Amino acid sequence: MKKLQGLLGLGALVPACTAWAQVQDMPGGPKVLQINLHKGVTEIAESMHSLHMMMLIICTVIFVAVFGVMFYSIWAHRKSKGFKASTFHEHMGVEVAWTVIPFIIVIAMALPATKTVVAMKDTSSADITVKATGYQWKWGYEYLDGDAKGISFLSNMTTPYDQIEGGAEKSNTYLMEVDNELVVPAGKKVRVVLTADDVIHSFFVPELGVKQDAIPGFLRDAWFRTDKLGTYRGQCAELCGQNHAFMPIVVRVVSPEDYEKWIAEQQKVAAK
Repeated sequence: MKKLQGLLGLGALVPACTAWAQVQDMPGGPKVLQINLHKGVTEIAESMHSLHMMMLIICTVIFVAVFGVMFYSIWAHRKSKGFKASTFHEHMGVEVAWTVIPFIIVIAMALPATKTVVAMKDTSSADITVKATGYQWKWGYEYLDGDAKGISFLSNMTTPYDQIEGGAEKSNTYLMEVDNELVVPAGKKVRVVLTADDVIHSFFVPELGVKQDAIPGFLRDAWFRTDKLGTYRGQCAELCGQNHAFMPIVVRVVSPEDYEKWIAEQQKVAAK
């Protein structure tokens, strides 16, 4: 049996398939075999997912209609059946149709997209403001207002290097676990002010519908709000150097009561 597996090239495939079968969904991150956008846990993330599906359906319908007509015309009106090509020169109906129909389609796509983009940029009336600074290769967080004002810390990846460089079994949060999570309360609008200390980074958390570049010397912002408690994972999405793959983002959404407890714990640590 082993010889047969070797001849068929299955020797390495069987262990690989076994390992793949053991892979689990990442909590707050991508799912096994996920090929679509995250539905997310915020209003913006849900809007982005809906837009994606709408655009995909429109493009699919256009593709099927255009190529369906084209292939039918090629097959049904081919020269071998005695058909002669028709000529159209400055045909008013055709020119109006191929101008008006695409215009209507673009407007139908642009209106909901514009509404979502405007909502993404509306960082006003935030309940909490957190400054996030990208470094090579970690994130720094500072709470700028509210009960947590003054709390700051660095967030470093904690995945053991024997998982990265060696043959150790990888966890289902591989490369997406940190020592200090960004903790925020549920139901509150959180504004994230972004900048960078060295090169361009990008703050990207798919489940929260947040993606914004952090640029040295500039302040940019984004926001999110969710009522769903849990841990949500993302990472730097801008190629920022050798360890670009090793600066994850972990956001933990807790109840208001647990948020107050976390603040008290951080203040005790800072007072030592």
